[in-house]
Amino acid sequence: MANALERRNNFFDDMMNIRNWMNGDLMGDSVKYMRTDIAETGKEYRVKIDMPGFQKKNIHIEYQNNILTVSCQRDTFSDESDKEGNILHSERNYGQMSRQYRLPDVDLNKVNAKYEDGVLIINLPKLQVSGGNGNSISID
Repeated sequence: MANALERRNNFFDDMMNIRNWMNGDLMGDSVKYMRTDIAETGKEYRVKIDMPGFQKKNIHIEYQNNILTVSCQRDTFSDESDKEGNILHSERNYGQMSRQYRLPDVDLNKVNAKYEDGVLIINLPKLQVSGGNGNSISID
């Protein structure tokens, strides 16, 4: 019985580790600070990424091989400190971060993005497949 209880506890510990990993606790700052929502309709993907404190000029968006890459950079902060240069407490990060998302079949000619109130919103229309006969193959 003790063996079964130990296995059950290990299982729950493993599940908590997976949850922490999914929340970004073990994946680094980009997942932790670039929280993302992606919505999909039949016509487009809509990506919203929380990026407070970044300047628009330091945010870069690329799409290649069905992968959307969003990267950003924030320079160091000049905070008030005491005369020895000590900061009592600091939680604000600086440096470079990046995230990638697999979003297939995007029409690059119609993509648009805006950055407002610390949120990056990217609309990625999907390529429209023409109706008709589709991809039928004739047999010789």
